[in-house]
Amino acid sequence: MTDFISLDHLLRSSRASTYPVAKNAAQIIDYACFSKEVARWQQAFSQHSGTRFALYFNDSATFAAALLGAWHAGKCVYLPSDALPATLQKLQEVVDGFAGDVPAALSPISATPAQANGWQTLDLNAVMLVVYTSGSSGEPCAIPKKLSQLVSEVAALEACFGKQCAGANVLATVSHQHIYGLLFRILWPLSAGRMFDTARLAFPEDIAAALSVCSPAPAILIASPAHLKRLPEQLDWQSQSLLAVFSSGGPLPVEALPACRTLLGSAPIEVYGSSETGGIAWRQRQQDHQTAWRTLPGIAIRVEDDILYLRSPHLNDDAWQASSDRVLLTPHGFELLGRSDRIIKIEEKRISLSAMEQALLATQLLNEVRLIALAGSRLSLAVVACPNEAGWRLVDKQGKRALNQALRDALADSTDASALPRRFRYIWAMPSNAQSKTTHAALLALFDPRRPEARLIERSKDAAQLTIDVSASSPFFDGHFTSAPILPGVAQVDWALCLARELFELPAQFLRMEVLKFQQVILPNSQIQLELKTLNKGEETTLTFKFVSAVGTHASGRIVLGGPL
Repeated sequence: MTDFISLDHLLRSSRASTYPVAKNAAQIIDYACFSKEVARWQQAFSQHSGTRFALYFNDSATFAAALLGAWHAGKCVYLPSDALPATLQKLQEVVDGFAGDVPAALSPISATPAQANGWQTLDLNAVMLVVYTSGSSGEPCAIPKKLSQLVSEVAALEACFGKQCAGANVLATVSHQHIYGLLFRILWPLSAGRMFDTARLAFPEDIAAALSVCSPAPAILIASPAHLKRLPEQLDWQSQSLLAVFSSGGPLPVEALPACRTLLGSAPIEVYGSSETGGIAWRQRQQDHQTAWRTLPGIAIRVEDDILYLRSPHLNDDAWQASSDRVLLTPHGFELLGRSDRIIKIEEKRISLSAMEQALLATQLLNEVRLIALAGSRLSLAVVACPNEAGWRLVDKQGKRALNQALRDALADSTDASALPRRFRYIWAMPSNAQSKTTHAALLALFDPRRPEARLIERSKDAAQLTIDVSASSPFFDGHFTSAPILPGVAQVDWALCLARELFELPAQFLRMEVLKFQQVILPNSQIQLELKTLNKGEETTLTFKFVSAVGTHASGRIVLGGPL
């Protein structure tokens, strides 16, 4: 069994010169070649007086060599999760230089010829790494990591999973630019002496192909839920070589487990943690009902007001730290109940809803905006916004899609494409309850396909006029009728009452309908106007509505309501 070497002693202790470190499509990179590459990067970084350098590489072996080279040159490495223009621009304010696959305008450092000298033991108390994530305030948050924190986390992984992964090659779908990928596909394999593939397996077909190439040699797969929940059955999954599959970076849906068990041979080992806290707990759901998380070695937890607190060697000190997660203690560990802040994960990328909302408001096209997550085959973001005069003017001149695109463009430099909003609702005011609070349920209701997309044109205390775009995708057209669809009368009454309740305080109880008339049909993809008026008479309120368009009146009637508001 290969000796485990702590990161601070990794190069000083050394391995045999022919020991395999990494593998790419062309060759196996042995220890002698790798250590020479580290020396070249150490020489390059040593020639610069700065102490803080940002690294972004596509190739994992080159990244690993540059990382160790920077550390042995006494530098602190900043680890951006992407190379988007906005990300690099912000990094320029805090780092002294760049290395890797970044624009030439940033003058990235390149490795220089050098020979490996005697390697020194690295300082465990030195801050060696800074990772970035989004804070609850919406501003990017820099998280410094001492080498001791990384060493303790790698040691915990080896203590918990080392025997199961002995002798395995490391395959990965995740980037080493994220703390999960950095630990599991770079630092842990280097310490444990496991060879890792230098390329990231971006698609399920890549995973299947990599398994077929390495078979029958043992392998472990460092994966994300985004990949594990989309495993095509038609591929040739030679999973007999897989010793373990790891999943982290986001929740793995229970619906993905049967395919993982069948195609990959076992349920993934799910690891729960964060950039701030490091790894906290793990579970392996061989059965769907096995939901409890077990803490990793060295982690102590407690719960106060449903919030998880932890004490961990992966943190900067020994004090108890509150997480952003709500949990429930169980006899076998704990269960996660959801996050307590406004940070969500989409395709394993942490997204600050607050930061995105501030970016959208900066377009000066909106008066107010809220972002919410919509469930479905994949989690996606939706925008609920109140356009200002400039926003509505854009809609009038170029259509709703133009405003949609303007808002997406405002986020493009700072947000990964997979996390950009996919749905939009433009309204006159945010829905609010009796306590003047906008609830998540009220925002979700705006995306009910039965609700019309309406724009408020005029409004007074007891009257309003709206424009409605009648979408052909409305479920009210289903089956009514197949050859010549028309909007049912019951849908028109429902729309009138729904929109009136959003505009006026109306009694809850429906009493009766009066003088209801349907004069002309409403067709898909038409635009109509809705006129609403309310009149209070004692304990009753009468809502009068009329649907009109360029062809005349379509429908009209009165709805009488009563009871409490």
